[in-house]
Amino acid sequence: MDRKPITVPDLVQKKQNQEKIVMLTAYDYPTALAMERAGVDSVLVGDSLGNVVLGYESTVPVTMDEMIHHIKAVRRGLKTPLLIGDMPFLSYQVSVSQAVANAGRMMKEGGVGCVKLEGGAEMAPQVKAITEAGIPVCAHIGLTPQSVASLGGYKVQGKDLAGAQKMIDDTAALYEAGAKLIVFECIPSALAAAITANSPIVTIGIGAGPDCDGQVLVVHDIIGLAERKPPKMARQYVNLFPQLEQAVTSYTQEVRSSDFPAPEHGFVMDQAVVDQLKF
Repeated sequence: MDRKPITVPDLVQKKQNQEKIVMLTAYDYPTALAMERAGVDSVLVGDSLGNVVLGYESTVPVTMDEMIHHIKAVRRGLKTPLLIGDMPFLSYQVSVSQAVANAGRMMKEGGVGCVKLEGGAEMAPQVKAITEAGIPVCAHIGLTPQSVASLGGYKVQGKDLAGAQKMIDDTAALYEAGAKLIVFECIPSALAAAITANSPIVTIGIGAGPDCDGQVLVVHDIIGLAERKPPKMARQYVNLFPQLEQAVTSYTQEVRSSDFPAPEHGFVMDQAVVDQLKF
């Protein structure tokens, strides 16, 4: 029996029912297809594609066109999970009108059911305008990779009283502006648990402990398809990169030694036809 497409209100209902929400990133059609078949609830086309797919050193260089290109590919592999598009650096910070226009592009051209943007209370005007335009918003606070330079590096956020209170206030402001979902990245587990228990917003954790309403990870980290050590918040379920490297190495060696292609990889032709060819 086919599942019904999942919407933002469905995820809100899951929170109310105390059902955990499963979210993963994807950047291409085959990965999206695997997530569809596995039954995940939501797929995020994150600007993390800059690091794990496009080879950038950070998420900052990622453009709207690059995001939409990958969103379209993922959309083709999905029927059920809620598709969320990550708004890249400087696609929403400059002005409210710019934020609405770019969020609209993600929905019209990419087919997303929700957009995600980074930032706290200072992003409330953008969140309000986007949601009033009919586009659901997922907020993102804590460690926000687009602004890592101003944060002083990849560090846990909200550990002291002032920082923790800011997380609480930012969450409230973003929810009031219309965000129904929020990603907590690299904040103390106890803080994430407390906000989750005291706010109607749906919380999705990445390095924020087990008590969030759901969890999200970068798919390349859980399948080992990145030549890097998985971050502390991730669990690696399989390590595919060495297998990929070995497969390419074996192919390279076999082509050079003429072991590939073998006769069974080719196609036959009647010798009588061959004998009539003129050169």
